[in-house]
Amino acid sequence: MAIVGYDDIDFAAAATVPLSSVRQPRALLGRTAAQLLLEESLNSRNHQHRHVLFQPDLVVRESSGGCR
Repeated sequence: MAIVGYDDIDFAAAATVPLSSVRQPRALLGRTAAQLLLEESLNSRNHQHRHVLFQPDLVVRESSGGCR
């Protein structure tokens, strides 16, 4: 059995059994959110909503038995 968390918080690596986790690109998420907000506020009449996809990373630790 493998246990995997999400967001790769600091506790994940420091737990008694280090927790494998999905890591999101936090800085890129924040920059993109700010950019989208500015685009909409500066050009609200012509602004078109869009979806942005980010590539997460799987950080494998002992909770998943080192499986890859």
